[in-house]
Amino acid sequence: MHDKEIEEEILSLFNDEKTKKEGFTLLVNHFKKSIYFQIRRIVISHENTDDVVQEVFIKCWNKLNTFNGKSKLSTWIYRVAYNEAIQWIRKNRKEYHLNISEIQTNNQPTTNIFHKDAEEITKLLEKAILQLPEKQKMVFQLKYFEDLTYKEIQIITGGSIGGLKANYHHAVTKIEKLLSRD
Repeated sequence: MHDKEIEEEILSLFNDEKTKKEGFTLLVNHFKKSIYFQIRRIVISHENTDDVVQEVFIKCWNKLNTFNGKSKLSTWIYRVAYNEAIQWIRKNRKEYHLNISEIQTNNQPTTNIFHKDAEEITKLLEKAILQLPEKQKMVFQLKYFEDLTYKEIQIITGGSIGGLKANYHHAVTKIEKLLSRD
């Protein structure tokens, strides 16, 4: 089944009182992994991510009947997840402070990225992403990891498509510089 068909089935089931729970279960099962990783990239810790994911699905349960179909259901859910993650960060700003040096990399004698293993490259990428300004970080994560279009990212985060493209370009440039240093 394609995403569009799944989304239509979710909405059809959810909007019928007899099958609402079944539709919601399908929604959770279909989106939980991608929503988890989207939020995890924002709030970092597993425990906090679980809390935010739970809030996202509670909001979906309460608000899915207001979904107007002007965007894809997945875009609407990503927007809810983005808003909940940002709201969590604002509420927990003191707790959220993450020391970038906590992300350790192996101390190998070479500085050539091609001689590093996948786990170390992942850690270097995470460290570089954490150093980006919030907007660039979010645009980069949605474009690079979730493979969303700029139009979808615009719906989720707001702003102009030109501004989103600029944020993505600046993020990529900064990440490349940071990775070339390590």
